[in-house]
Amino acid sequence: MTEWHYGTMMETAAAIRSRKISPTELTEALLRRIGEIDPALRSFATVTADVAREQARWAEAELTHGVDRGPLHGIPIAVKDIINTAGIVTAAGMPLHAHHRPSFDATVVERLRDAGAVLLGKLQLTEGAFISHHPAIAPPLNPWNADYYAGASSSGSGVATAAGLCFAALGSDTGGSIRFPSAANGVTGLKPTWGRVSRHGVFALAASLDHIGPMARSASDAGYMLRVIAGRDSNDPTTLAEDVPDYLAGLDHGVSGLRIGVDVRYNENGCDPDVVAAVRDARKVFESSGAVIKEVTVPDPSAVMAAWGSYCAVETAIAHEPTYPLHAEAYGGLAQLIEAGRAIDASVLMKAHHQRLSFSGALAAMFLDIDLLLVPTQTRADFTLAQEAELFATSEGLAGFLRYATPFDMSGSPTITLPGGFTALGMPLSFQLVGRHLDEALLVRAGHAYQQATDWHRRHPTL
Repeated sequence: MTEWHYGTMMETAAAIRSRKISPTELTEALLRRIGEIDPALRSFATVTADVAREQARWAEAELTHGVDRGPLHGIPIAVKDIINTAGIVTAAGMPLHAHHRPSFDATVVERLRDAGAVLLGKLQLTEGAFISHHPAIAPPLNPWNADYYAGASSSGSGVATAAGLCFAALGSDTGGSIRFPSAANGVTGLKPTWGRVSRHGVFALAASLDHIGPMARSASDAGYMLRVIAGRDSNDPTTLAEDVPDYLAGLDHGVSGLRIGVDVRYNENGCDPDVVAAVRDARKVFESSGAVIKEVTVPDPSAVMAAWGSYCAVETAIAHEPTYPLHAEAYGGLAQLIEAGRAIDASVLMKAHHQRLSFSGALAAMFLDIDLLLVPTQTRADFTLAQEAELFATSEGLAGFLRYATPFDMSGSPTITLPGGFTALGMPLSFQLVGRHLDEALLVRAGHAYQQATDWHRRHPTL
């Protein structure tokens, strides 16, 4: 039983069906592990042990009687605590909402439940899903080394998945918060195309930038989770109407002949040497697997990065209108973003909109000549908590850190973040692939090919 917690979802699903382990045994083992390990890591905001046990028993009964809902059936997962769960506290990292019990499940939770997943609990996050934690809430700690960055808003999702406390999790990404915790904790994160996944029942940070997606142990696990949660939702009119494909159908087709774009200047200027090396190594793996590397020039992201700040501030102010400034005293650092948003005039926001359209159009044009774009996930390696506090204290430092994240939230592009090695100090390294809109299947396929050629995603912290 001691090794099941680090298995992939697909492997564990096969073990359940061959009766090597049962959903109830698996759930009890993870609940014990959470009880033993998570008090130090602080990844869970709420553990739903009774719900998990009931769902595990039901899954086991169904599977015993021949009802198979797919690879998630009987698999213990967890979700970020901005995602509504009926009758279970959803606090969004804010003491103000510490007693908020939604009356309904978010659409993504409904879909996970219908797929037979077992909900272990809700995962901790930054205040309102922005950049820093509320002063009253202790942030999750990186399982590889508690002195190092655990990855912004969806940190609880990254920590819990990496630490073997759940098999996968849902996170959200407005400015990098699926990608940064995936990078920091050495897991696979899939940010889908904006509108591919319903946001109904999810607490907003910035509605036109918010992406909901899976964080998992492998590209194939992330691809299957996305298949479950993706698709049109009448409760969210911004969801896309296109059919949801089987993201695993072409999983073993490899990357031979795929055109992967690389902009060396964009990728390497201002990046730590270890980050540069990880991206170069990934390039070599793809090239040796048959991909065609094409030199490209990424559209200048400077304007759209600045525009992201205006968008995020204004939309956050809108999201918090019911409680701010009415309960301003209950807010931490998020209040500064809201105040900034309340002060931005319409001409500034419209200029930001034009910059967003321009960058998105130029990016789409670049993808006429390539299938995927290879870029870093973040600029820093061996990024300590002390360095995080110093860097994020200035707008220039924060903007530099976000250079590979916010442009692809503004464009709504899908990305996959993959573990890509370790520093000499033993901290995870990563890179990301960016795809065309609605081309998540290709991202999953390329990620799987990379993970067939490497074993970085198989490495786990010693806990």
